[in-house]
Amino acid sequence: MSELVLSVTGMTCGGCVNSVHKVLMALPGVQSAEVTLTPGQARVTYDPTRVDRAALVQAVIDAGYGVGD
Repeated sequence: MSELVLSVTGMTCGGCVNSVHKVLMALPGVQSAEVTLTPGQARVTYDPTRVDRAALVQAVIDAGYGVGD
């Protein structure tokens, strides 16, 4: 398993946190996702043979949020 921390922008409330958590957990290969409002980030544990960083980032963007560098 690998771990990645994404800087998530655009989250303003607990509902946003839940939305980001839900889309990340829906991806195949994601074991866990810990999303926090402050700081805006998502700590994801995933299987790199099943999902990559680009897919994780795209899921967050598709949910209506941004990902910083």
